[in-house]
Amino acid sequence: MPNHMEQLLDLQICGFHQYVLADPVHLDFVSQNLCDLTGYARDELLSDAEDRYLKLVHAADREAYCSCIQALKTAEQTLSVQYRLTRRDGTVIWVMDTLSSRRGEQGVMTAASVLSGITEIKNENHNLQFLNQTIPCGFLKYTCEKQPRITYINQQMIEMLRIPQACEGEMDYLELCKSNIFLMIPVEERRRFSKYLNHVYAAEAPIAGEIAALRCDGTRAILFGWVIKSVNEQGEEEFQSVCMDITERHQARKNAETRQYLKALTDVYDKIFEFNIDSNMVKCLYCEDSSSFSKVKDVAVQMDDALEKWIIDAVVTQDREAVRAFFRHFSSKRLYTADAKPPQIAYTARCSTGELKQYNGLFIKVDESVSFFCCRCVTEAAAETPKAENSLLKHSMCHTAKQFDGLAAFEVSPDGLVRPLYASENMSSFFGYTQDEWLALMESPAPIDQFVAYSEAAYDEFMELLRTGEAEFTYFDYQMETERRIKAICSQREPNRSSSKYVMLYSVEHSAPPEKKRLPENRAVSIRTFGYFDVFVGDRPIAFRNKKAKELFALLVDRKGGYVSSEEAIGFLWEDEPANTVTLYRYRKVALRLKNTLEEYGISDIIESVDGKRRIVMEKVQCDLYQYLSGREGYAQLFKGSYLTNYSWGETTLGELSGHLT
Repeated sequence: MPNHMEQLLDLQICGFHQYVLADPVHLDFVSQNLCDLTGYARDELLSDAEDRYLKLVHAADREAYCSCIQALKTAEQTLSVQYRLTRRDGTVIWVMDTLSSRRGEQGVMTAASVLSGITEIKNENHNLQFLNQTIPCGFLKYTCEKQPRITYINQQMIEMLRIPQACEGEMDYLELCKSNIFLMIPVEERRRFSKYLNHVYAAEAPIAGEIAALRCDGTRAILFGWVIKSVNEQGEEEFQSVCMDITERHQARKNAETRQYLKALTDVYDKIFEFNIDSNMVKCLYCEDSSSFSKVKDVAVQMDDALEKWIIDAVVTQDREAVRAFFRHFSSKRLYTADAKPPQIAYTARCSTGELKQYNGLFIKVDESVSFFCCRCVTEAAAETPKAENSLLKHSMCHTAKQFDGLAAFEVSPDGLVRPLYASENMSSFFGYTQDEWLALMESPAPIDQFVAYSEAAYDEFMELLRTGEAEFTYFDYQMETERRIKAICSQREPNRSSSKYVMLYSVEHSAPPEKKRLPENRAVSIRTFGYFDVFVGDRPIAFRNKKAKELFALLVDRKGGYVSSEEAIGFLWEDEPANTVTLYRYRKVALRLKNTLEEYGISDIIESVDGKRRIVMEKVQCDLYQYLSGREGYAQLFKGSYLTNYSWGETTLGELSGHLT
């Protein structure tokens, strides 16, 4: 071989060597790069009597290597094989060997070999395999079309969706799903999924969240995943998704919520049945021990047979057809209408003692398949008590299709202890509690004054609710960043005064957006700190709907333009509590309420916020404190000896002002 060619091979081609494929197979040329790669010298690899290179091949890979060499001896061709090499220092590396054989003039077969190092790639694949085994994720690639086509789906995703392997003569579900990704999404979720894809495409930013997927066996999976827009190797735009199956966790959470909610319903209704339209089964979830249904409690039976038997055995003749029609409409999914009250029915039936009694019943929708049928006996004693429970549930259960969003219930005992029964996250935060704190209260009831202390409602308003049986509160939903209203209903299980009161709350949506307040023509902001704290825009006082928001504003004024951090503010607003996740959450809610109040009056620019710290912009307000401290003769008589009378922490500044006065 010419010297310049040999130098070229040494410098440019990694691991080049040449075989003579006549027996015994051996190397007749080795590049310097191969020597550097393996750590062996040329004379250690070259021999006419044996294939010394074979000894470098890892023992577990020699069979594949030898099979490739034998195949090259049979015909002129190019083959590739992956194997491991053991270097002189004992380290093991992965290589891709590409070999091309040709027949020489004397008929002897030779082969040229070029090695490529693939150790890093192998390690990455090993790591990915490890991740796939420990954190199994589904992976999808699909086109950015109106009806996206799946271009790649991994085995984990196939298993998540329980897609069967296609058999001859049967439908190929995988190819069917690949033709249109929306076939994997329930009908009611497709619009939301389409909006997600449009958002990702337009914003060119990933999005994450939960969504339901249809399995091929007819069940549903709940997936948590990410969607991104990318460009593939062909330069075409595509979506990519990584998904995790959280069905079991989702179902466990849903079951826990349902149990809590069911527990609250048992304080209002005598009997509760679960109707499952998909399975056509019904079972009794709750009833009195004396009831005939107690014998089959929690036992699922066929819906149609059980209903007809109950109607014939218990319902009076004149009500039977109406009851049949009511449940027939439920089974055909014609009972529920959008934004309507839960469907109800009144009927007379024979109870377990043989007496005829009048009952009220209603359906509460849990999800698309399951509903609760709740009924109670309407006795004379109950008729004398407020029908607030039914009034509440008629309205509030409209929210149950949204996983009970915005609904709460709790018990107030005669000795003034409050025990929560159920609350969605937004509603527990209305009282200033996290979900964990709310659950803890279920085990250890709290006094009324302590329970109401951190809520959006004043103590007097809460006591008025217990007295009158009905109230309405306005609060700021921090998560939704909007004002919301709470409707509260209070009633007693028994007509006597010593029985416990049951309070249930639910969100009330505005039928029309509230009319915006007209901003005063004169937006000059004046602040009064000497005496009680108040803020005016022109001649109009700001009506702070939240006491803590007003106190935070007073704190910023007291700091005289200096920044106040979250931790500092918490130390003043909640003097007896340390800064933790709960108080930080409350503080952020208060700060956001202050911001929205100032925006409502068109003066949000008087507060400046940087990295979570806040300060008042002194130049944009008129304040008696600032005027007095300016030392000007005209303001010397403003301070009369009182300062921020509303707040105990103002005593520090009061002492300084009093010293200045003397």
